[in-house]
Amino acid sequence: MKVGAVIITMGNRPDELRALLDSVAKQEGDRVEVVVVGNGSPVPDVPEGVRTVELPENLGIPGGRNMGIEAFGPSGRDVDVLLFLDDDGLLAHHDTAELCRRAFEEDPKLGIVSFRIADPDTGETQRRHVPRLRASDPMRSSRVTTFLGGANAVRTQVLAEVGGLPDAFFYAHEETDLAWRALDAGWMIDYRSDMVLYHPTTAPSRHAVYHRMVARNRVWLARRNLPALLVPVYLGVWLLLTLLRKPSAPALKAWFGGFKEGWTSSCGPRRPMKWRTVWRLTRLGRPPVI
Repeated sequence: MKVGAVIITMGNRPDELRALLDSVAKQEGDRVEVVVVGNGSPVPDVPEGVRTVELPENLGIPGGRNMGIEAFGPSGRDVDVLLFLDDDGLLAHHDTAELCRRAFEEDPKLGIVSFRIADPDTGETQRRHVPRLRASDPMRSSRVTTFLGGANAVRTQVLAEVGGLPDAFFYAHEETDLAWRALDAGWMIDYRSDMVLYHPTTAPSRHAVYHRMVARNRVWLARRNLPALLVPVYLGVWLLLTLLRKPSAPALKAWFGGFKEGWTSSCGPRRPMKWRTVWRLTRLGRPPVI
């Protein structure tokens, strides 16, 4: 299987980007073709053979990645699998691309693989980086219902069938939107602990827009994808969870502002998942109400 990689950058981490590209170049098996997307910024110097796309403005994470997909042809059709990697990450092992090829070849219904993210110094995997409710053991691989945006592999047939990431989300929950559409189309998603991306331990709330966009996109996610009966249940649960976490007053104000924006702005096309998909998500351990 032909494997490509999409990396988006703001141009502010040239050393980390070069280290990541070196780790991709060291992958065993056939060469991984790489496209680096400058998301509203010039692309730093990259090794020969690495293609670049420079966007005049920051399109956000999903928009930037979608441009990288199209660099491999419509829906990425020039390759069979695309890796999506954060520019400050690093592939920990040289066999990751080969493991991806083998996983997709052996399971024709496998659409997406979520890698394990580990801190390069401690080896620790944050609980939020295990895409399931039972996240206490990050070394256990399993079927899951979503995936990690900066450390994954997607079969390009999935993108051709259900479309790419939702551009308007800009940041937060775009992976779950794609995951739910893929699952609704009959594809499966695996979390693989043996496919590792080293990434420094960080908190998502470091981004100034975090609380607003998390809330807005949560509403969009539900409005776009859930059966009407589940929309208020899903959003009610997340409202309760947010309050129980006792965020600061400014964070809560931003969250409620985003929550309101999610209802008063366009969420894009609505394609509610089938009830059998709801049951599949439930059997996989994460019913779409949480």
